[in-house]
Amino acid sequence: MSDLNEYTTIPKKVATNDDLDYEFLRKKGQEYIEQLSGNIWTDYNEHDPGITILEMLSYAITDLGLRLDMPIENILAPENETAQKIGEQFFPASDILPTKPVNELDYRKLFIDLDGVKNCWLETFDKTVYVDCKNDKLSYNSEDFTSTHPDFKKEFKLKGLYSIVVDYAEEITTKVKEKEVNKQIEKLYHANRNLCEDLIDIYRVGEHKIAVCASIELFPETDEELVHANVLRALDHYFSPSVKFYSLKQMISKGYATDEIFEGPFLTNGFIDTKELEAASLRTEVRLSDIIQLIMAVDGVKNIKEISINNCADAEDETDNWLICVEEGKKPALCSDSAFSYYKGVLPVNVNQTKVQSYLDAIKQAEKDEQELAKIGMEPEIPEGLYLNTGETTTIQNDFPDTYGIGRAGLPPHVSIQRKSQAKQLKGYLLFFDQILASYFAHLVKIKDLLSVDNQLKKTYFTQAVQDIKGFEDLVKNYPVNSDANLTDELFAELDNPVERKNKLFDHLMARFAEKFSDFAFLMKQMYGSASSQVILNSKESFLKDYPETSKGRGSAFNYFHQPDEPESPEHHEIGLWNTSNVSGVQKRVARLIGMKDFYRRNLSNTFVEIYDPDEDDDKKVYRWRIRNKNGDIILSATENYAYPSLAQKELYLAVVRIIETSPEVVEEAFLLPVNDEDEIGNFEIQVSPTGQYSFDVINLEAPGYSTYRIIARQYSYYENQEELKNAILEIIEFMNKDFSEEGLFLVEHILLRPDVTKSNIPLDKFMPICTNNCESCEPVDPYSFRVTVVLPGYTYRFSNPDFRKFLEDLIRKELPAHILARVCWVGHRKGQVPDDENDLVQFEEIYKDFLHSKTDSVQEQDETKLKALNKILSELNSIYPSGELIDCDDEDEELDGKIILGRTNLGNL
Repeated sequence: MSDLNEYTTIPKKVATNDDLDYEFLRKKGQEYIEQLSGNIWTDYNEHDPGITILEMLSYAITDLGLRLDMPIENILAPENETAQKIGEQFFPASDILPTKPVNELDYRKLFIDLDGVKNCWLETFDKTVYVDCKNDKLSYNSEDFTSTHPDFKKEFKLKGLYSIVVDYAEEITTKVKEKEVNKQIEKLYHANRNLCEDLIDIYRVGEHKIAVCASIELFPETDEELVHANVLRALDHYFSPSVKFYSLKQMISKGYATDEIFEGPFLTNGFIDTKELEAASLRTEVRLSDIIQLIMAVDGVKNIKEISINNCADAEDETDNWLICVEEGKKPALCSDSAFSYYKGVLPVNVNQTKVQSYLDAIKQAEKDEQELAKIGMEPEIPEGLYLNTGETTTIQNDFPDTYGIGRAGLPPHVSIQRKSQAKQLKGYLLFFDQILASYFAHLVKIKDLLSVDNQLKKTYFTQAVQDIKGFEDLVKNYPVNSDANLTDELFAELDNPVERKNKLFDHLMARFAEKFSDFAFLMKQMYGSASSQVILNSKESFLKDYPETSKGRGSAFNYFHQPDEPESPEHHEIGLWNTSNVSGVQKRVARLIGMKDFYRRNLSNTFVEIYDPDEDDDKKVYRWRIRNKNGDIILSATENYAYPSLAQKELYLAVVRIIETSPEVVEEAFLLPVNDEDEIGNFEIQVSPTGQYSFDVINLEAPGYSTYRIIARQYSYYENQEELKNAILEIIEFMNKDFSEEGLFLVEHILLRPDVTKSNIPLDKFMPICTNNCESCEPVDPYSFRVTVVLPGYTYRFSNPDFRKFLEDLIRKELPAHILARVCWVGHRKGQVPDDENDLVQFEEIYKDFLHSKTDSVQEQDETKLKALNKILSELNSIYPSGELIDCDDEDEELDGKIILGRTNLGNL
C-alpha cells in the first residue's frame, strides 16, 4: 500500500484504568461509596449531588494524572533563569557511566588515547619467588636455597605485575620522543592503577620483517601513484592495525546502547569500539590470501599477476609461502626487500615515489581529520524542557453547575438564608478536597528538589493556598493566602519529619544504583539511639555526592608515583602521600558506606580527643577527657575524674551522642523567647551566672534530675548575651555532626612491599616474613600477590564495638575485588595515652609515611631499610579489644552491657 493511502482512526476503546481514565475513576469512586454507605445511599444517578461531587473530583484527578504524565523534561524544567537547569540536576554520563580501567582492554583504550601511541598491549611480568619452608624464607634466586632439602622447597610467581608493549605512532621516530611518550604512559597508568597491581616496564614492540613482492595490473585510467599509496597504507593497517575513534552518534548508529558506549575509561579523543580493539591484537600470522584480498580491494587494481611473501631473514629461501608465523610478541612489518611493479596491459608503469609520498601524507592527514570529528558531542544531549507551571492550581468549586451556588456567579440575592448557609457548608466541605489537590500540585513542582542528591530543602511536605473561591473570607480565618510557607507550617508542621523523610528519599536514590544502607542503619540505631537518623542521613548524603568517584574507582589503587610529600594547599588534596585524599577507591567507598567523615591518609593517632591525668603528681591515677576543635581550642570537657580510661571514653562518647541528638531547629526555636537559668534545650542546660553571663552544660536526660550523672560535659566558656550563647550551641552541634571524628583507615598493598623485581640478589631479610609450617599449612605461600592489610584505630566509639567491627570486616571483604585477600587489624591508642614507642598506631604511621616517601621517588628503587621496617611493623601489629568481665548467663540479675559472654563474644579476626 502506498504511504499516501495510510491513515489512522480514533480508537473506540480508550480506557486506561488509571489516573488518566475519567470513567475508571468514577466507577471506582462509586464502588467505594457503595461499600461505605450502601445502607443509606442508594441513588447513584447523575442528578444526585454526591455523584456530581464525585465526577468533579474524578475530573480533577485526571488533571493531576495528565501533569504527572508529561515528559519528564517538562516536569524538571526550571521556573526561571536563576534556577538549576535540567543538565545540572543529574550526574553527566561522562561522570556516572565510565569506570577506571579494570581489564587489559580498558588499559589499551586509555593508552591509545594518548598522542604518540598507535596501539599497545599488556604483558604479564614473569617473576619467580623461591620458598624455603624449613626456615620460612623467600628469595628471587634459587641458589640461595641449594642446601635446603627438596621437600621443603616451593616456588610461586608474583601476580599483578605488568609490562606495556607499545606500537608508537609514525611520528615517534627517535628514542627521545619514545621516552616522552613512555613518561605519559607511566603517569597515566599510576593515576589509574588497579588495586594490588603495578607496572614494571614499557618498551617498543619488536618487528618481524616480511617481504612482499607483487606484480599488479591496473586499469588504463588509474593513477598508479595513488594506487601504490593505498596499497602501502592497506598493508600497514593489516600488519599493524590502528584503532579508530568514533563519535557518540557514530557509536549509537553502530547499534550500541549508551551504557555500552561509556563502558570503561572516559577518553578525550572519542569512543573506541571494543570489538575492533579486540581484533587489533598482535597478529600471530600473515596469510598471502589476506594480502591478495587487500590489494584487490584497492580502487584501480584490475588483476594481480604474481605475488609472494617471505621472511626477510630468509631472503634466499625461494619457497612459496602461503602463511608466515609471526614471532611471539612482535608485529609484522614490510622490509626493504619488498618490491611492487605495476602494469597497464602489457606495459610496465614507472611510479614516482615523491608523488606516492605526497598521496600517503594526504591519506594520513584525512585519517587524522576524521578522528578529530570523533571528539565532537561526547556527552548525550539532554532535552531543555518547557516550563509549564505544573504547580498551578485553582478551585474545583467553579466547575460545578451554577445551580449549586458555589461558583463565581454565587446565589441570587433573593434566596433564603438557609440556602446561603447550605452553599457555604458545601464550599467548606469541598475546600478539604481543594487543599489536598493543591498540596499534590505543590509537591509536583518540588520533585526536582526532593529527588536531588543535593537536597537542601528544610521541609519535605508542601502545600499552597487555594485561589479563586468567592467569599473565601467567610469560610476560613487567618488563612495565609500570600504565604505558602506559612500555610505549609500550619497544615503539615506536625506531620513533617524532614530527617526521616529525607532518609527515605535517599534510600530511593540509592536503590537506583543497587546500593543500600539497611545493615548500617540498624547498627547506628543501636549505637546512637534517637541521634541515629541524623547520622544516617549525613552518611547517605555524603555517599551520594561522592558516588561518581567512589563508583568508577571502586577497584583502583592510590597513586604513589612521583607525588609530593603533602599537598601544597587544601585545593590540591587529591595529590600527595600524606594528609591527602589520594587513597584507594575501596577506602573511599568503605568510608562513605559507614559514614566515615574523613578518609584522608593522615596521622589517625592525632585526634580531637584528649584523655589525660589532670594531676600527674598524685599517686592515685585518674582520668579526664576534653575535646578540641580544628583550631586546637577546648570546646568540651569532662565534669569529673574517672578511675579508668574506658570510663572516661564512655562518658565522652555519650556527650557526643547527646549533642548530635539535639536538632539545630530545636535550638533556634528555643531562642525565639528569652532563656532562663537551668532551662533545657534538647540535651543542653543553660546556666546563668550571678553576673548575668551565660554558659551551657551537656546533660543526659535519661539520668534522674538529682543524679550526679545528669551533667556529663561542660564548656568552660562564658557569653555576654543570648545571641552569643545560641551561636556557640549551634557551632558545637555543627562541629559534632560534620567535623568531629577519630576514625580512618590505612590500606597497605603487599605487592608494593616486594623487593626490586628487576634484580636477583636481594638480601633475604628484605622479604616479607612468612609462616609455612614446613610447607604443610598457610596456603597460599605467596604473601604479596593480591593481598592487603587494613589497619584501623581500635579505640574509637564505633570501632571498639564488637558488632560494628564484625559488620565492617564483612563490608571490607565484600567491597574488595573478589580476588584480593584482606587482613584486618584494630590497633593502637590515641597519641599521648601511652608512650609512643608502645603505641602500635603511632609507630606504624611513622614507618608507613617514610616508606611511601621513599617509594614515590622511583617505580623500582626504594630505601630497603624503610621497606624492612614496614615489613616488621606489619607482622607485629596487635589488635586491641574492648575490656569486659565474664558473667554467668544463668544469673538473671546480671546486666549484659559491657560484659563478655563465653561462646558468644567474637574478638575479631586477623
